[in-house]
Amino acid sequence: MLLIAGVLGSFFALQVFGGGRAERAKISSTTTSLTQARDALAGFAHANGRLPRPATSALNGAESAGPCITEVACTGLIPWATLGIGKLDAWGKIIRYSVSPAFADSPIAPASIPSKKLQTRDLAGVLSFLAGSAAACTAVSGCIPAIVFSHGMANFGTTDAGVAIPNQSLTNIDEISNNTGAGIGVTYVQRTVSQNNSAALGGEFDDIVIALPRNLLP
Repeated sequence: MLLIAGVLGSFFALQVFGGGRAERAKISSTTTSLTQARDALAGFAHANGRLPRPATSALNGAESAGPCITEVACTGLIPWATLGIGKLDAWGKIIRYSVSPAFADSPIAPASIPSKKLQTRDLAGVLSFLAGSAAACTAVSGCIPAIVFSHGMANFGTTDAGVAIPNQSLTNIDEISNNTGAGIGVTYVQRTVSQNNSAALGGEFDDIVIALPRNLLP
């Protein structure tokens, strides 16, 4: 279901995004890049017994040498050099990455509990969980090991040169949430692209979010 959700979210984005053919092509290209990043992460896990930590910096794509034992420390930029993949989305922003601490700093075991949660909104703006729940993650709660995502065309992100792109909206609350993982690098939102600036509906949104589910890992 999670694999399908990432593809469907991008399909709907292609249908409703108002930027024309060039922008739709960027959405499609970025979705492909994120899918490749997810698959590279899974390949790394099968080869190394764990997922990589985020990149050292915007200019150094090797995974961080130090442990990421907190959710905040395990949230950052994709370690593109370690994975041997491209670092940028179609808007020239470095792909974002958030990994569950239990999957990054020690061998993945059957008892390892993923910590990432994924939400969406219905047409009335009501949030619901695609993965996880309001309760703490447990071995059977359906949380996910990692998230890869793009901030899309507008608002947030980091350029190839390491420059942080500012947010220029006060109503894009779901994009704000994705920028921080709801404050601590845990909860992310995946939904249809929208230019509606109603905060009650989550506000403007052009993030592309893809989950790495447990069943792709060793």
